[in-house]
Amino acid sequence: MAGNFWQSSHYQQWLLDKQDLVRERQHDLGILSEEEYQKLFIFFSNFIQILGEQLKLRQQVIATATVYFKRFYARNSLKCIDPLLLAPTCVGLASKVEEFGVISNSRLISTCSTVVKNKLSYAYTSDFPYRTNNILECEFYLLENLDCCLIVYQPYRPLLQLLQDIGHDEQLFSLAWRVVNDSLRTDVCLLYPPYQIAISCLQIACVILSKDHKNWFAELSVDIEKIQEISRYIINLFDLWKTYDEKKDIHALLAKMPKPKPAPRDSL
Repeated sequence: MAGNFWQSSHYQQWLLDKQDLVRERQHDLGILSEEEYQKLFIFFSNFIQILGEQLKLRQQVIATATVYFKRFYARNSLKCIDPLLLAPTCVGLASKVEEFGVISNSRLISTCSTVVKNKLSYAYTSDFPYRTNNILECEFYLLENLDCCLIVYQPYRPLLQLLQDIGHDEQLFSLAWRVVNDSLRTDVCLLYPPYQIAISCLQIACVILSKDHKNWFAELSVDIEKIQEISRYIINLFDLWKTYDEKKDIHALLAKMPKPKPAPRDSL
């Protein structure tokens, strides 16, 4: 693993420009509104989270899988690969890269089937349609599109370092960690370095808990405008959640979503 973020492929190749994201999404945003697009990505990020938890993966693995998923669609339309197939493929690849251990494709598929049937029945009326060969093909395509840049730096480690400096506070740690998890439902992991995301999430947690650490934040040598931009992404997510009823809305969104043509053929 690259020991220095600034020398890594994450920094050199995978911190994207917002205008590039908008341009790459033009096809999908001709069919979906920006809010609908975001709602779909919230749904599939939640799917990755549930799948990872069912497989008893560490949060770092789940976060890396989510970043792979978002990176792929930062360069590709939703019509290229069904997100229902790409999501578990990202989970399987992330478990290898993060040295959690290889998850067998049969276990991955059976867990997907269980999750779709028991946890996502409000979204899907049919069974999980993919098999081992679909996952294997999808993984090759994913690796090609990621340009084999598989090391992802997450905000969790810088968050822990920041909390050590600010003084141990279990309540603040717990909430800031959850805000980092929430940030994966936005584009910030594609646009900003993880240490800036960590600072923003910690700041949001301080505000929610009415913890006054303004002097400590003022002494940090960071680009405050960038921190504020990240905070706006996360706060906008919180505002969206207030009116977003996923169980009610997602079925229509999935029907409207651009789809692969022809759809991948199931194999027995």
